[in-house]
Amino acid sequence: MRKKKIEEFVSTGRRKTAVASVRMRKGSGKHEVNGKAFDEYFSSKLQRKAILAPLEQCSASDKYDLFIRLTGGGINAQGEAIRLGLSRALVQENEELRSSLKDLGFLRRDPRKKERKKYGLAGARKKYQFSKR
Repeated sequence: MRKKKIEEFVSTGRRKTAVASVRMRKGSGKHEVNGKAFDEYFSSKLQRKAILAPLEQCSASDKYDLFIRLTGGGINAQGEAIRLGLSRALVQENEELRSSLKDLGFLRRDPRKKERKKYGLAGARKKYQFSKR
């Protein structure tokens, strides 16, 4: 007896030090983040709306189940990482969505990261106070 293979789209999104692995499959619209319910993990309604914006754009909010694994970063960076991973998964599923998602900036990876502290300085660029006398 063979198991039926589930069609699944897997993609990765990153932002700062946050990494999101998004697994998307056809379903009823169940979203799970690190084993928790999506609404439980992201308590802010505004943030949930921003993360799921690619699904809203494609009018597919309740067509797919999402299983997301997150590591690193803060809550905002994690949200942006999920949005990028979700957009990439949608493009894997339907290549025609690429232009509309690209125009909205959902397929652009934000490369900004925290700059490292340098020796002899108080921070990345801040210097210690200079005393003339």
